[in-house]
Amino acid sequence: MEYKITKGTPELSGRADKERAVYSLLEELGIEFEHIDHPAAETIAACDKINSVLGISICKNLFLCNRQKTEFYLLMLPGNKPFKTRELSSQLGIARLSFADFEYMEKFLDILPGSVSVMGLMNDKENRVRLLVDTDLLKSEFIGCHPCVNTSTLKIRTEDITGKFLPAVSHSYTAVLL
Repeated sequence: MEYKITKGTPELSGRADKERAVYSLLEELGIEFEHIDHPAAETIAACDKINSVLGISICKNLFLCNRQKTEFYLLMLPGNKPFKTRELSSQLGIARLSFADFEYMEKFLDILPGSVSVMGLMNDKENRVRLLVDTDLLKSEFIGCHPCVNTSTLKIRTEDITGKFLPAVSHSYTAVLL
């Protein structure tokens, strides 16, 4: 399949409202980005070709919670880096982390499994989700992420995510080392 990279907002007809909202916010914030449409990509392996076309490594996004399901986390880490539950739990001072049920993901981020992305934080108006970012990912010039749907991928400068997007959606991040 031939992929076409678009700079900025793509043609909006036929796109989901939540995807359109992402583009609208990025434009409003003056955040430059590149965009590519593709078949549904629900796994890191499915993103390999997309990554090579965009010249990035997409990050892995994991939606987690504590045992009591009262605290929720979005963890961003390099796609090729393994998730070490024990290390992260220790850094956060939590007895046990696990994957959160998709109902919470949809409720707080308006995202379905396979589409988890930092962009979903724009829907977390009550700040129920704490963003955790692996330090290796923070060293990357660009971050690849979905615009709340898994049929498109964005290439955005890391500094624009941390310096413009997160403050605009009233979120901060905690750097973690995995």
